[in-house]
Amino acid sequence: MAGEPWNRVNIPFPSAASTVDIQFSTQRVANVKTMSVEIEKVLILLRSEIFQTEIRVLYELLYILNNSFRGNKTFKGLQQVEQCINRLKIMKLDAALQELADLCPNKIQRALSIKRGHGHVPSQPMLEWTCLKLLGAAQLLSCTLTRCSRAFTLSKQQMKWEEFVILNVVITSMLSRLWVIFRGMLVSLSTLYLRLLELLRDVAHAQPMPYLTDISLPANIAQFLGPYAFILKKHPAHDPTAKHQKVKRDRRRKASVKVINKKEQKWKMKEDLGVSVERSLPIEADVKPLFKIVKKVKSIPEESHKSHKKQKFKKQVREAQTFANMSAHLEERIVWCRSQRMRKEKRLLSFLRLKCQKMKNLETAGYNVRRKLQSFRREVCSVSSPEGSVPKTFLSPVATRRKARLRSRVQSLRRRMVSSRVRTGVKRRGPVGKQKETELSAAGVLTDDQQRKAAHNVTPQMSDFDTHDDIDDIFASVGL
Repeated sequence: MAGEPWNRVNIPFPSAASTVDIQFSTQRVANVKTMSVEIEKVLILLRSEIFQTEIRVLYELLYILNNSFRGNKTFKGLQQVEQCINRLKIMKLDAALQELADLCPNKIQRALSIKRGHGHVPSQPMLEWTCLKLLGAAQLLSCTLTRCSRAFTLSKQQMKWEEFVILNVVITSMLSRLWVIFRGMLVSLSTLYLRLLELLRDVAHAQPMPYLTDISLPANIAQFLGPYAFILKKHPAHDPTAKHQKVKRDRRRKASVKVINKKEQKWKMKEDLGVSVERSLPIEADVKPLFKIVKKVKSIPEESHKSHKKQKFKKQVREAQTFANMSAHLEERIVWCRSQRMRKEKRLLSFLRLKCQKMKNLETAGYNVRRKLQSFRREVCSVSSPEGSVPKTFLSPVATRRKARLRSRVQSLRRRMVSSRVRTGVKRRGPVGKQKETELSAAGVLTDDQQRKAAHNVTPQMSDFDTHDDIDDIFASVGL
């Protein structure tokens, strides 16, 4: 993503006129007015005292825990949240939005422009530059929300283990408030982006001065974020229609409960306690097989759904022509694995996504990565198939170097041992079994067959000694 224009720290300012004079109508005046209102909402959130206070609390916690919690996972999660906040400050989004608000006509200027029939509005390069800023800020805010959720989960896990309870209560409360503020900013940026596109179409039609020629702006923020667009959905608690539906549902449930109660009362009046009740199952029947059957029936559609998703993902991987498409498919698959709690596959796919990002940067730089793409497809497919072997890329470079070093060391030791045997002329010892047999025969523990085998092994040596003694006697008798 380093090559994307909205992901740069400093987006070059367009060297063109900041405002243009166009004809005013009631529709354009309404667009400018709504855009000004949305800009004010975003600026209020960015400059709110609550938001600045939470950021100062985060900085103080990181300063205090720097030495004692340096290796803690929760502390590292807080550091990632801090990095995202610092990047948001470096973007200077509030300054860009304030400049755009100053270029928009105020209430009095809009009234005068309607009387004259024309007025000044921000130019096309200025609007496109601001849209790029909003896209970069939206992507950064989605990343910040993910980091806040991860740090919140780690802190909650420590609370379950009863470790640093008071500290983790402070951290979870701070992260939850930051998450709500960042989500509000993202929703406000989404609505502001739509208003900017409406005004941009009018200005480009009236006086075209294109600034972005290589890329096209997405239709909305949800389309731009992709798998992370679920953050922009409204919660049911804030939806007024959902409240009415909930009230109707409660009324229906209460009415059905009243009808059931009336039926039970009638049945109780007609019941005769002296008559035996026949049951389809015996009283001592085992119900466990029924539960197993129900579980199997429930698990069958889940497995079929997972296999269908897996086949669809493999097809997308095989049809991916660039590493950019591959990265998008990997992100969708990782989000799905996280929802299905498939931790091992999610971890391996996250590792491959990092590699895909590097290759994507090389691809945008102009390098030929067609052969790398083919091998990368095989690696991704092997991760998705459970019977496949783990590709070699998942071994860390340190582990591979260590294995090669151990292999070379063992081979050198083998060569030394062989060369030392050749120089000294030392033969190998006999098998361990034969040594044990001779020891046991000396102790008198072996059976008859084993004693015969041991005697057969020992007799040649004894015969050699006897022949040497006879030859010595012959030479001694001659006088030699």
